[in-house]
Amino acid sequence: MILKGSQRSGAKPLAVHLLNERDNDHVTVFELRGFVASDLLGAFREAEAISKGTRCTQYLFSLSLNPPIGASVSEEQFRQAAEEAEQRLGLKGQPRAIVFHEKEGRRHAHVVWSRIDAETMKAINLSHFKRRLNELGKELYLQHDWPLPDGMKHAGGKSPLNFTLDEWQRAKRLDIDPREIRQVFREAWKQSDSLKAFGAALAERGFFLAKGDRRGFVATDA
Repeated sequence: MILKGSQRSGAKPLAVHLLNERDNDHVTVFELRGFVASDLLGAFREAEAISKGTRCTQYLFSLSLNPPIGASVSEEQFRQAAEEAEQRLGLKGQPRAIVFHEKEGRRHAHVVWSRIDAETMKAINLSHFKRRLNELGKELYLQHDWPLPDGMKHAGGKSPLNFTLDEWQRAKRLDIDPREIRQVFREAWKQSDSLKAFGAALAERGFFLAKGDRRGFVATDA
């Protein structure tokens, strides 16, 4: 799932954008949590009013959750992804809204949190949020067994034989998730019509077929 987040202000423009039915077939306000207001605009204005007691100008954090084309994601799965993002970003328990957009049968979600801690009257610091969201996005792809985009693949899906020295040293410090390796093998198998073709497809990704002692074939990495 592609996760894109941003710190922002503008309670009314954001609410109008999320409620826009002109560009979406269906718009559903799935959840309003932690607000006194019962409507989206009122909730965001509430967050804006509380922020006036602080120096924070970007008092909202907006996150979009976009599954790959063709993926079927339930409302509960979107909510669970929002919960995990909330934990990793340090926004646990903060007032939030979840809105679903659907267009041409494809659904995605938006989650907006208030960054202002009402008890301390300070904005929650969201350091390194892009890296944390990228890590979670990749985990969601692997969890649902969706094919990884090239940008999420280990070293961009490039064979270690083509690494520069710096790339090789970085690769040695990173462990590849076994689920990602399984995807590599499955993709290579699907595009192959013979053992030779399978071996060539694996070699492009940095794995090599070899004769095993107890099995017909094994795969080795660089």
